[in-house]
Amino acid sequence: MKNTIKILAAAVVMISVVSCQKDSKPNYQYMPNMYEPVSYEAYGEYGVFPGGQEAMLPAEGSIPRGWMPYEIENSNVGYQFAKDSLKNAIRYTKENEDAGKELYNIYCAICHGEKGDGKGTLVKREKILGVPSYDDVGRAITEGSIYHVMYYGINSMGSYASQTSEHERWQIVQYVQKLKADLEGKTPRIDTDVVVAETKLEEEHHESTEDHSNAH
Repeated sequence: MKNTIKILAAAVVMISVVSCQKDSKPNYQYMPNMYEPVSYEAYGEYGVFPGGQEAMLPAEGSIPRGWMPYEIENSNVGYQFAKDSLKNAIRYTKENEDAGKELYNIYCAICHGEKGDGKGTLVKREKILGVPSYDDVGRAITEGSIYHVMYYGINSMGSYASQTSEHERWQIVQYVQKLKADLEGKTPRIDTDVVVAETKLEEEHHESTEDHSNAH
């Protein structure tokens, strides 16, 4: 008898649950705030926010993920400091040079020319004037001055800090220095320790391939 009562009670509960479901409209929501968070309009005024404004400034000292501050000031003094002391943060490898070339052709060649001689398409069409060659003795560009100018811009050249990452700017620096060396008839810089390591890996791979062939 007791089992029968339990079975009937369970059946009533199941029937009640199923009968509450109606496909034509949403089911009941218990504690709806857990399902439907409060939506705030951009720039709206709400008392729950400090100052009553939905739009708030980032916390002091916060920076975007993957971005590093550049602390050298945008001035003649800052330019000279960067020119004299700022060094490229990446290794001078063939991979970085190739990446720098691709970026250079996107952002720089239109004015500076594919060879870095200041004879880009816009210069040839006389849209802009006075773009110097990278081997200009009077400017004597360095890795630091190249980066500084890309970050802040100079004269009619705008800043490229928003279009490129720190790593990409340094890759462009390497390629610009490569073009400068070509114009001066010099050998472009490639870090020797990187070349030695790559050569050693190639030799080890070659030896391993020979050993594998001999084993068969």
